[in-house]
Amino acid sequence: MKPVIRKSANQTTGSFTVKRLHDPHFDPNWHFHPEYQLFLVLEGTGTRFIGDSIKHFEAGDLVFTGPNLPHLWRSDTVYFKGNPECQVQGIVVYFNANFLGPDFFNKPEMFGLKHLLQQSERGLEILGYTRDILTHQIKALEQLNGFDRILVLLEILHTLARSTEYNLLSSIGFTNTFKPSDTPRMQQVHDYVLTNFKNSISLETVAEVANMSPSAFCRYFKARANKTFYDFVSEIRIGHACKLLIEEKWAVTQICYECGYKTLSNFNSQFKVITGLSPLQFQKQYLRRNLPENKKAG
Repeated sequence: MKPVIRKSANQTTGSFTVKRLHDPHFDPNWHFHPEYQLFLVLEGTGTRFIGDSIKHFEAGDLVFTGPNLPHLWRSDTVYFKGNPECQVQGIVVYFNANFLGPDFFNKPEMFGLKHLLQQSERGLEILGYTRDILTHQIKALEQLNGFDRILVLLEILHTLARSTEYNLLSSIGFTNTFKPSDTPRMQQVHDYVLTNFKNSISLETVAEVANMSPSAFCRYFKARANKTFYDFVSEIRIGHACKLLIEEKWAVTQICYECGYKTLSNFNSQFKVITGLSPLQFQKQYLRRNLPENKKAG
């Protein structure tokens, strides 16, 4: 079956949709849809693609995306091996721009929310205390019906609109140039890289996977991903390195080779280019931010 790049939420009742996901892995297909989306990861790890942003995700990850912004939460390889103990869970909220009427967000009182919706066109990674509050509210949505449900969603959006605790994900220059006909080819490239990033990846081999010449593939990929293919591979590798650093199981040298780098100097250089930190600085910063005394209860 061919993956579908454009899809829509199955909205059956109510003005917006709330779904609990509990599966062996998250949807592995690169896709976009016309709804706004809030997605909270409750369980699972992997690599998150939002437009031209590539980052590691884990439980607690919370992202708000606007309409037609391509995205993918690609679960780690272990979730595709049929182990019943490896499961993912999440809550996803879909709503369209007119879910409360065609002019609701154009009212003067909605200026802050309208600005938030515009920001979501690049994708928002929600952080800090705001994430704690919204996590609690999103979980509450599952248990609510009717007007109470709408009120809580508006409260979620209002909280986020007043917060500065988020990162914009896609670059300013990113635009969705994908067409349904692109889907199988880009999916094959994603799958190949995510399966083989720990090894050497030649341009000739991946171009063959895409059934293109190397020069044509380079132009094609950059036009759709807003980055070179080699930048894409580097971000996949560094995203995996971030996961391993967070887990604190391996030394930096071991992580370097596990992520497909041949030399520690190249690994350190690429890590700093992508994250702005050295591997050890990243690890210390993450651990410091996640100490119990530095986290407020939501």
